[in-house]
Parts: sequence; structure tokens; C-alpha cells
Amino acid sequence: MAFSVIIPARFESSRLAGKPLMEIHGKPMVQWTWLQAKKSGAARIIIATESPEVQAVCEAFGAEVCLTGAHHQSGTERIAEVIDLAHIGGDEIIVNVQGDEPMLPPELIHQVADGLRDHPEISMATLCEPIHDIETLFDPNAVKVSRDVANRAINFSRAPLPWSRDTFNKEPKTLPANWDYKRHIGLYAYRAGFVKQYVAWPECALEQVEKLEQLRVLWHGEKILVLDALCEAGVGVDTLADLERVRRLMAPQ
Repeated sequence: MAFSVIIPARFESSRLAGKPLMEIHGKPMVQWTWLQAKKSGAARIIIATESPEVQAVCEAFGAEVCLTGAHHQSGTERIAEVIDLAHIGGDEIIVNVQGDEPMLPPELIHQVADGLRDHPEISMATLCEPIHDIETLFDPNAVKVSRDVANRAINFSRAPLPWSRDTFNKEPKTLPANWDYKRHIGLYAYRAGFVKQYVAWPECALEQVEKLEQLRVLWHGEKILVLDALCEAGVGVDTLADLERVRRLMAPQ
């Protein structure tokens, strides 16, 4: 099954400016992400950036690059511009791989593309993994997802939802035995035509409050398939502390 990967790589990141070009063991971060995507079986891989500097670096290591506008508020908006500029057909499956995921296993990229292919009635697919500790559950940077019986998303939240009345109302708080909490993995597959529909919708109130763009999809009544990841997703980079952790984890043995 053919699918394409688009890697949004914004240089002017609000939390860590210059992030795509930060070095990890001799290569810029975005190159590590691109190398992982190349192992996924994708028919085409495009790096999308607003930065001519990022463009030059990526083209030097052999990547296809699409230079986009600097006005986009999200990676999905940047991908929508790439779909237009690259003349990608509306039925083609696109996997959105964030440029700050240098450890993302290629198996997960393929898994999310397969999930969308196998569910033609679904607009979008993503992944999740188990939460095993109370610290992660209460960490607002770890996005929680709840699903229905068919593995379709009910809600995404930075809060520990659902709230376990019996185990959270006492100290120390503990994980309940009757619910398996899941952390959302920020990896998305969608058909190119749906991306264009998505960016035409205005931001919804839930999205504005939680700062989670996938809530716009649920707000408009569309379904998101959420599959259990086949393996651990690795560590993404949002902060300098994350970067140092990734450098340690990726150090040659």
C-alpha cells in the first residue's frame, strides 16, 4: 500500500528555536527523523519547512524539501500547503511525522498508514501506548486519550481523564485497576483530501483550551482511529532537557 510521509520541520519553534538543525551525534535532528521515515516503506518523503536554512541542509543530505509559508499555526496547516504545491491526490494517504521525533520507529509509521487504509470510513488514524505511572498520568505534556469499543477516539486531554473517583480522591493517588490509561502518540495518518477539509474549519473552543489540534476533528463529528502502538514510540524533543536525553539514548554503544 503506497503512502507518503510529510515531515513538518519548523525552524522558529516557539519552545526551542532552531530545533530541526540541532545536532545529535553528527547529524541534524531532522535528518535522523528523515532516516527513520525512509525505513518505513513510504513511497515519498517530503520535509516541509518555512526556513531556507533548513531547506539547504535537508537538500544537502538528499531529502526532498517543500518550502512553505511562515504563517502556519500547526504542522497540519503546513502539510495542507505541501499537498497543494506537490499536487498530491485527494485519496493518497499522508503520514504526518513531526521533525522532532528522531527515535520514532519506522514500524509505527507503517502501522498508522495501514490502520487508515483498513478503515475507509475513518478520516484520520493515530496511535497510543500504555501509561504505567501516576506521574505521567498527571503530566499535562503527556496527552491522554479515551476510546470507544471500536478503538475510535472519544476524547483527548492533558488532564488525567477519565477521573478515577475511587483512587484519585485520596493520597497517595494510584492508578485504578479497572481502567487502562493511554498516552497519545503524536503521529497521524490522513487522506490528503481530509487535510484540506480540516484546515478549512476554524479552531474550536476545545482545541483552544487544551491546545490540541486533533480536537477540531472530533468537534466536527469526524472519527479518529486510535491503535495500540506495536512498540514504544521513543522520545520526542520539545525542550533542551529532551534533547540531552535523546543524545544519551542514541549514543553509540
